Parts: sequence; structure tokens; C-alpha cells
Amino acid sequence: MSSALLYSITVLIWGSTWLAITYQLGSVPPELSVTYRFALASAILFIFSWVRRLPLRLSLREHAAIALQGSLIFCINYILVYVSESYLTSGLVAIIFSTIVLLNVGFGALFLRNPIRPRVVLGALVGTAGLVLIFWPELSKFKLSGGPALGAALALASAISASLGNIVSAWNLRRGLPVVQMNAYGMAYGAVFMLGYALLRGVPFRFDPSLPYVASLLYLVVFGSVIAFGSYLTLLSRIGPDRAAYVTVLFPVIALALSTLFEGFSWSLLGALGVPLVLLGNSLALSRQSKSR
Repeated sequence: MSSALLYSITVLIWGSTWLAITYQLGSVPPELSVTYRFALASAILFIFSWVRRLPLRLSLREHAAIALQGSLIFCINYILVYVSESYLTSGLVAIIFSTIVLLNVGFGALFLRNPIRPRVVLGALVGTAGLVLIFWPELSKFKLSGGPALGAALALASAISASLGNIVSAWNLRRGLPVVQMNAYGMAYGAVFMLGYALLRGVPFRFDPSLPYVASLLYLVVFGSVIAFGSYLTLLSRIGPDRAAYVTVLFPVIALALSTLFEGFSWSLLGALGVPLVLLGNSLALSRQSKSR
């Protein structure tokens, strides 16, 4: 697939998972829903690897690197997001999480010796400004004290965890680890770590057999995990973690568009003005000039 197609797939799918996740909230603790999601996604990838006869034998060093990637992306990142959203609205979390673009630029330069591309940084700042306008009604009510301050810190920690996971993924890909097998093991490790976290917290084990829960879970497994993460990591290996991370700025706009259609979300004038900024930032971050090294 072309990079443009991989980018579009990732944005559209992850933009739609926000709506799917709303059907996961209820009687099943989120830690278990995430465990089910990545355990099933990992099983699908292992079956696919077995059918296609893809090599699954890895060295201990490779397992350790993938386990680190899995813990950062598929476990710690999700735990921190869920906890932060108990203090903040999803819009504020989206704004804070969008800092992953700038974090990827910094961590990429620090750990991978990637060049800092000014147009990517400028695109990230412009896009984040667009998100601020879109979520301004929520942001205007924010007070940096008590619970909201803790939620903001947790959301930022989530972005840092995801960014470091991106850097580890890029490091693994540079050493020739294939995306399918890397995701199969990474999601398995993430599911195990998440299950351990749930056990430590004494989370009661539940499963919701209702159609909305099962259907949304399968969508998150097949599309949100197997396809989207496969597309994203392939994209990351092609265009770098800094430019690939811009999907985190763009997919909240897709999520709000779907919310408009299915949940009656009403746009403000500032929100409407924010969308062109997000698109402009996307253009700057992915422009040909920003590809220069």
C-alpha cells in the first residue's frame, strides 16, 4: 500500500474507534475490555502468521524489545488514558495527547538521532491550535487544580508512554523485525501486562454477551488493532515517528464528525474554524519539504 493509503486507513479507523469504545463502557471494567481486545488481536495475528508460514522464532533480546514496546503502547498508554478521563473530558485528553507529535520529534532526535524537521514541528503546533479551538468549550472550563491537574498529568504521561513506544517500535523496525509478528507478540505482552494490572487492582472478571458490546469489541480487535496498528507501524517505518504521529491530531476530527452523525454533536464557530487549522498542520507536517533530511 502507498503511504497515503496507510495514513488514511489509520486516521479513519482510529477516528471511528472513539465511537466504538462508547459501547465498551458499562458493566465490563475497561482494563478487561482492553485485555480482551489485544488478546484476541494477538491471536488473529498469530493465526495469520501460521497460515502464511511467517517465522515466529525470535531471540530473547528481540522478545525483550517487543515486550517493552507492548508494555508502553498496549498497556501503560491505555491505563493512563482511561484513568485521566475519569478527571478530564475526552476533548482535553485529545489535546494533551496530541503532544505526542512533538514528543516523537524530541525522542526521535534523542534516541534515534533523527533530524528535527521544522515543518513537522510547525505543523504539529498549528494542528494542536486547531484542536484547542475545536475543544475550546471544554478547555475554557478547565482549572489546573486538584483532580483536573492530576488528569492532565496522567494524560501527558500517557502521551509520553505512547511516544516512547513509537520510538521503540521504530528501533525494532530498523533492526528488521516484521510488523505482523512484532504486533502479534507486542499485543500479547500488552494483554498479559494489562491482565496483571487488573488482577493487582482486584478488578472483577466480567464479560458482556450483548450484541453492542461484542460487535464493538470485534470492530476494535479487527479494525482498531490488527489493521490500524499494522498500518500505523508500517507508516512509521516509512515516514518516521514524527510525521506518522500526526494521525493523533487528525483522528479526533474524524471522531467528532462521526459524533455529529450518530450522537448529535453540535459544532461551535470556533470548532469550525479549528478544522482548517488541523488540515493545514497536516499539510505542513506531511509536505515534501518536511521529508528532507
